[in-house]
Amino acid sequence: MDTLNYWAILAAALSTFLIGGIWYSPIAFGKAWMKENSFSEDDLKKGNMSKIFGLSFILGLVAAINLAMFLGPDTDLSTGAFYGFLAGAGWVATFLGTHYLFERRSFKLFLINAGYSVVALTLMGLIIGGWR
Repeated sequence: MDTLNYWAILAAALSTFLIGGIWYSPIAFGKAWMKENSFSEDDLKKGNMSKIFGLSFILGLVAAINLAMFLGPDTDLSTGAFYGFLAGAGWVATFLGTHYLFERRSFKLFLINAGYSVVALTLMGLIIGGWR
């Protein structure tokens, strides 16, 4: 644990909000995501945003710590990004795919959510690997 760069971990966790804010915005995939989930604007307003953002940050922090521990102290920028990509595509997306198959969710929703995970973890790996 002494070899972890806590500033890089914090930045990596915060980066999930930057990516998510863009990814799920109306200029990217927000409208399609809402449609695939049968959400309306009113549905989204009903959520407890403090709880959603607070717990999302904690989950992002756990993911960043986990990725940092997986990468180890000698990872560079390109290796961090590559392993982040592999974690997103090889672990997260495949498990999401399994859930989506059994839940009979749409392939489009899978691509939106899995795509976010792959991009977010790639950026997290890049930050953690590059911030030495």
